[in-house]
Formats: sequence, structure tokens, C-alpha cells
Amino acid sequence: MMLRGVAHGAKDTFTLLLTRSQGCKPGLKFSSVWPDIANRSFLIHSSYTTDTKSREENKNTLENLYRLSVDITKIRRLKEWVLLQDVAYVKEIAGILQEMGADETTVANIIERCPEAILHTPAEINAQRALWQLVCQNEKQLIKLIEQFPESFFTTEYQQYQKANIQFFQELGLKNNIITRFLTSAPNIFYNPVEKNKNMIETLQRNYLNLGGSEANMKIWILKLLSQNPFILLNTSTAIKDNLEFLQKNDFTDQEVLQLLSKLKGFIFQLNSTTMQKSMLFSKNIFKCSDQELKQLVLKCPALLYYSVPVLEERLEGLLREGISIAQIRETPMVLELTTQIVQYRIKKLSALGYDIKSGNLESLNGTKKDFEVTYGKIQSKKERPIFNPVAPLHIED
Repeated sequence: MMLRGVAHGAKDTFTLLLTRSQGCKPGLKFSSVWPDIANRSFLIHSSYTTDTKSREENKNTLENLYRLSVDITKIRRLKEWVLLQDVAYVKEIAGILQEMGADETTVANIIERCPEAILHTPAEINAQRALWQLVCQNEKQLIKLIEQFPESFFTTEYQQYQKANIQFFQELGLKNNIITRFLTSAPNIFYNPVEKNKNMIETLQRNYLNLGGSEANMKIWILKLLSQNPFILLNTSTAIKDNLEFLQKNDFTDQEVLQLLSKLKGFIFQLNSTTMQKSMLFSKNIFKCSDQELKQLVLKCPALLYYSVPVLEERLEGLLREGISIAQIRETPMVLELTTQIVQYRIKKLSALGYDIKSGNLESLNGTKKDFEVTYGKIQSKKERPIFNPVAPLHIED
């Protein structure tokens, strides 16, 4: 059965990753986030010389990089413009990194991955060092983070905002290890004025209470939501309002909306009502169900709400090719949270044990990688366990 043509006009305008499969999460609509990153990189670049044809590479910079065993060809390939600048602080930046405990290989690796690091003044980097030390346990942890996320560390244009936001997050009750994770994997939220982040938190709190959430649990709910999805701070209050209204217009009760918010970890605010409507209509047509039945399916498997039609279409086709029926998928819709590749891999492993997924329950396919390994182990143990009859006579030769 082919599903092409159902809601054919839907476009996959956002990247969504999985929560329940292999440690992935539903992702963001990066179309609004990524330009900020790209523009910031462009501004940093454009503030220096960009004419790579008429200028020569800075010989002093090259010599200092060679002494540090930095692979110059990598820099030429990635960001040659860095080598053209009249002023660079190679020795100074390397010295600061070494003070923090970085060895020669680590220093070279950091500069190769983030060449513009050498264009920052020692004062800027020392200020950034002091800032990150507010949440890092020690400099050993700090240098490890810099090696893993050099671009996040060497973005120094927003130090005032970063400091104010770090203090705000600490006052809010977030632990330093969570704030550290934000600095490295969600640095954009620190480029907002702290007032904007405060306003977004207040908007979330207000909506939580309006949906029937309790004052006593509000702080825990907000902290959990932020820990799971810090990018929620990049949303607008209008996006939050529109998406909540969409769910309510589709007869989800306040309690059910709260349930969805918790299950989706706030990623619902990266969606839009048009995409969600198309996804729900697609599921309704495929599963041939009523509005009430569809609502229960969505509550059971939010993937039906947050994945675009092309993604749902591809995954359904993959399951059908494996001989799985629509009825089976409707019974266990969470299987749609898995990519086609993961489903194929798991079916192959289970089939090797003699487990027939076509006639069985799809629950054995579900869950994270760890969940599946536990399920697989149980099925394997059951298959390998010898059948022993305690009352069977023993045949002993004389």
C-alpha cells in the first residue's frame, strides 16, 4: 500500500528528532534560529578583511601556528580570511588555554576547529573565561568544554547578556551543570537580553496556571521544561498563544494540553497550526478514525501531531513494506516515533530469534535503544532457556 498523494502539498519546514528513539528528541524549527547564528558569523567575518585574492597571509600568524603544530591547511579550507588579518593573538590565546590545562594537541585542535579564536584579544578571552567559571566546576571541565564547543566559547560579543542570563537562570533554580549545557548546546538563548527571557518564562508560567496547573508545581514544571528544551526561550508569546488555541479548538481539554506539553517537552511551540492540522488530517484518513479517536491516538503518540506529513508518510510506508498492517500501527502508534532505518534494524534482530513481528505485537519495537536492548535480551533469554521437566525420569546407564 502506497501513501503518496495524501496531503501531498504539505512541506517539511522543520527538523524534528525523536524523544523515544535512540536518545533523540523532537527538534526545532531552526529556520528562525539558524539565521541568527549565520548572521553572527557573517558579522564577525565582515568586520575583518574579506578580500582573499588581493591580500597575502600574515606570515607572523603562520609562523606562530606552525610552532603550535596547527594544521594550516584546515584553516585555509574552512576560514582562510582569518590568516589574512594584520593582527592576531596566536601566542596569547594559546597561553591562556595552556594556563587552563590544555596540552599542545588540545590547543591545536581548538584553533583548527575555531580559527577566529586567535582574532580575539586576551582581555576578551579572559573575560569569557571568568564568565564560564561561574558555572563550571573547575578549569579542567572548562577546557574540556572549550575543546568540544569552541565556537560557543569564543563568541564574546554578548558577554553582558551572557552574565545577566547566567545569574537569572541561577536565581530561577537551574543547576550549574544544566546552565553549562545551555552555554554549549543552546548558546543563542544567552544572546537575548535577560528581560526577553524573563518575559518568556512569565508567559509560560501564566499559560501553565491558565491550563489548570498548580502554583505548587509550577516551578518544577518550568525547570523541567527548560532543562529539556532551552530553545523554548527563542519563541514568541504569539506562537505559544496560537498553538495552545489550536489544540483547544481541536477539543483537547486543558488537562490534555498540559499532558501534551509535558510529553512534547515544549517542542510544540516550534510547530505551527497549519502543519499540525495537516498531520492530524493525514492520520485521520490513514487510520479511518473519528475526531475523538484521533485525539486519543495523538495523546498516546504525539508524533502524529509534531511530525510533518512527508515524515509520517515515509515511516508508514516503511512499516507497511515490512508486512506490518495499518491495524497494528493504530494499536501501537508509538512505533511512528522510530525512523525507518531503526525499525528495519530492530525487525531484523528480532527475526533472527524467530520472532514474527507481522503476527505479533509492535510493543517489542518501541522505546529507546536501551529499552529495545532490554526487550531483545528477554526474548533471547526465553529462546535459549532449556526446557526442563522436574518430574521426567532420569536415564542412567549401569
